[in-house]
Amino acid sequence: MRSKYCLIFIVCLLCFVACDREPELISGIPSNVGEYLVEIPSSLQRSGNPSAGKEYLLTGDYIKSGVPRSVFDNSLALTTNPQNVLDRNGINEDIYFEYTSLYHPNGTEIVAPNCFQCHGGYVDNQFVLGLGNTLANFTNDQGLASDFLDALVETNFGNPSPEWDAYFPFGRAVRATSSYLLTESIGANPADKLAVVLAAYRDKDDLKWRDDPGIPIPSEVVPADVPAWWLLKKKTAMFSTGIGRGDFAKMMMASSILTLEDTTEARQIDNEFVNVKDFILSLEAPPYPGSINTEKALRGEALFEINCSTCHGTYGSTPSYKTVLVDHELIQTDSLLALSNYAYDEFENWFNTSWFGVDNANAQIVPGNGYIAQPLDGVWATAPYLHNGSVPTLEDLLNSAQRPSYWRVSGSRDNYDHLKLGLKYTTEDSKNDVFTYDTTLPGYGNYGHYFGDHLEEDQRSDLIEYLKTL
Repeated sequence: MRSKYCLIFIVCLLCFVACDREPELISGIPSNVGEYLVEIPSSLQRSGNPSAGKEYLLTGDYIKSGVPRSVFDNSLALTTNPQNVLDRNGINEDIYFEYTSLYHPNGTEIVAPNCFQCHGGYVDNQFVLGLGNTLANFTNDQGLASDFLDALVETNFGNPSPEWDAYFPFGRAVRATSSYLLTESIGANPADKLAVVLAAYRDKDDLKWRDDPGIPIPSEVVPADVPAWWLLKKKTAMFSTGIGRGDFAKMMMASSILTLEDTTEARQIDNEFVNVKDFILSLEAPPYPGSINTEKALRGEALFEINCSTCHGTYGSTPSYKTVLVDHELIQTDSLLALSNYAYDEFENWFNTSWFGVDNANAQIVPGNGYIAQPLDGVWATAPYLHNGSVPTLEDLLNSAQRPSYWRVSGSRDNYDHLKLGLKYTTEDSKNDVFTYDTTLPGYGNYGHYFGDHLEEDQRSDLIEYLKTL
């Protein structure tokens, strides 16, 4: 494994040493922009049934262990008058969208976390399936909660018991992983780190649980912003870093190793996730709900073509998009998330030579030296911005001088700013609590992506108006 000090050296080198091919800016982009873009080729994907995929995603057993329903209802107090935003029926009608109630093979009704812990969220007080959850909280050590749940399940049902058997793999996984995943702010997501930790506790060939990590687990927890699901249909690689290549369905179901038993169960889940993948590919971006000034949007479209379309593609009557990895030398954003994948070479080897990389349809981890230029469909809804969610609004993104170093959100679902296009926030002098985003921390930086800085204020306003239409 490359040392942590080597990683720090690389980061410093990129930040402070002049490059031989330093970009020459003309308008918003350099004239030699092509030198900094690497197009990612497409991979053959398996076909599935979107309707079956939706049903499995909303009610399926891809997390096969969880808390007994009676303990969940009586002790966790999470099911009081939840809004049924997923329009589920039966045992899932009265449970929050982040959880799924299902029956363990031994007959115990359990509650398990689902994909919407990260991939379901609110914008302008409206729930949007597939939107990153900006209120997800990974600032607390959930291992303490698992100790509490262990005691509750054992006291109520005994050990051994069917209820304990249905709960144990979940509790074991939470205890093993939670201390590695702590973020500094609500909304910051440790998904990249979770993948590494889960791999460390699994045998790469049969995926059976290990009591001790089989590969080193790095200390850094680098935050990520969760890309909207509806963007995947245009992309040839997954995640902001573009490391997810090959079969998307198998890449998606990797989180199921939280609780699955072995590769036999993994194959069953994989077969279902071919359908899940096709459901996700069927999703469309939500239209902007407010008014749009057509004249301003037309002027903004012209600005977009000059300043943005080279990386982010074109829209409207002649849409085009190619997935490109933008080199750090051009994008200049906080590089730690992408570079940390280089530091995890043991994880890269584990994944690419594991069941995920060699059995049937293959998925691969392919590190790169930059970040994906995301499609911008529904960009109005996807605040905060940049790969780490460090910029709260599009106006701030297009004018780096006004990006706040410390900004705080209320935690309310009704927190959308229609003027700046993004999250309502207050500027702070320091980090006050977990609702405050501190851009001075490693991995949380809000610098880079300076392509809107040369615009005049009225031009930025026109460009933002056009972005509402995407």
